[in-house]
Amino acid sequence: MRSWNTNTQHEVQQHRFTFNPKEGIDNPALVISDDPDPNPCPVPRLCQLKRAEGQGFGFVLRGVQGKRGHVIREVEPHSPAEVGGLRDGQRVLEVNQEYVDNMEFPELLRKIQRCGLRVFLLVLREEEYEQAVSWCLDLQEVARSNRGDNHDHKARLCHVTRNPVQGLGITIRHVQGQKGMYYLSTLTAGPAERAGVRNGDKLIWVNGVTVANLTFSALNKIFKRSSIHVTLLVIDRESESVCIKRRIPVVADLAECLSLAHRPKTMDLVQGPDGYGFLLRQEKLRVSGRIVHLLREVEAGSPAAQAGVEDGDLVLAINGEAVETAAHELIVHKIRESGQSVSLTTITLKGRDYYRQLDLSPLLFYDEDIKEAQNGPDDRGNLLYPTGPRLCVLDREAVGFGFNLCCAPDKPGTFIGQVASGGSGQRAGLLRGDAIVEVDGQNVEDRSLEEVGALVKAGLTTLKLLVRERTEGEHLGRNGPQETQTAVSSSAL
Repeated sequence: MRSWNTNTQHEVQQHRFTFNPKEGIDNPALVISDDPDPNPCPVPRLCQLKRAEGQGFGFVLRGVQGKRGHVIREVEPHSPAEVGGLRDGQRVLEVNQEYVDNMEFPELLRKIQRCGLRVFLLVLREEEYEQAVSWCLDLQEVARSNRGDNHDHKARLCHVTRNPVQGLGITIRHVQGQKGMYYLSTLTAGPAERAGVRNGDKLIWVNGVTVANLTFSALNKIFKRSSIHVTLLVIDRESESVCIKRRIPVVADLAECLSLAHRPKTMDLVQGPDGYGFLLRQEKLRVSGRIVHLLREVEAGSPAAQAGVEDGDLVLAINGEAVETAAHELIVHKIRESGQSVSLTTITLKGRDYYRQLDLSPLLFYDEDIKEAQNGPDDRGNLLYPTGPRLCVLDREAVGFGFNLCCAPDKPGTFIGQVASGGSGQRAGLLRGDAIVEVDGQNVEDRSLEEVGALVKAGLTTLKLLVRERTEGEHLGRNGPQETQTAVSSSAL
């Protein structure tokens, strides 16, 4: 039996959290049941919690011994939880529109922690929950009825890379007389359409900046400043209508993530005779003054280097638990407490700044439990979890296709070397270490590096690469960027 509170006798699992609602707090829904009994159906409540950095959400989450569900307890007065609508005794049905009533407590805890500074909880009053269970109602259906068909009617996060010829592939249309109402027209098969933007979509924000209060001139300036890449939050008219009807906020946290410029990576390390082979250092960034935990002095050939740890990686989570804002000593303790192996989730400083600009947690759309389902590049374009052969279509940009080639000494084959973060290669799905099978339909598996390079350079505006994951023994070196900050404290691991 695990206990998160020594003062708890019956409710044996708990964790304390710390929101300022902006929109869409109450969310009643009509639930239609097959039960002929005329008793009223339970009405879930959607609560939006937002906290400041260093602040908790202001409630305790508990699992009840011998019973199903997760209970809200000890809601602090004037806290983000109370302001957001949480009340003592409520049961959590969904977190960011994912059903969690049957989720294991530690997994639910990690999920809420990964949401960062903002989270949406769908809850039921304690009496309604117990009544629903006694009636044998399907609580997942109760939650689903609250948002109707909203799983198919979500906003979309799309990262668009400018093409030298086509540009972003979108035209902005302003609704005359309605400030902040902007709709997008897309170029067929253009960069925006390929990134997930649809013709007629309403524009919600650009690079994290809400457009509702922007003039057309100000909006144009934002696009012009985004010379190569732009991240958009968009929604189609039907989906917006469903969200308005169900009083569900149109926000990035609840959006379908189609593409983002940077991704965290998770690495599993097994301790060697001399430890893991890296230094965990707490540093203060010179410009922002933020305190971060970085991995430094990665020893060549060490377990850390072999797992893919690179100098300057920023630590987001240890064994799936978010630790970005934890004290240096606590992170060291968690790594050492993990024993002979540990799982590290990291991102580059550039990637972390990107998510700060969007006001999103880098872990929000990332789940270390679905590693084998991942087939996209990590934050630096490195191979994470290999998949089968893939056709990648790249658009030439001002800086090229966004990757370089390499080969293994005395071994056949040409491979993808470094992949530029946010570049055309990364957006197309190239992974560091991919073996090249075909270039524009020509098989190159037996060609030399120079021959493959010539074919790639011959690509004018579009390049088609058929690639596969590298096989056992096809090892490539790693080169990571060097960062310069002020060291606060460090620990060798």
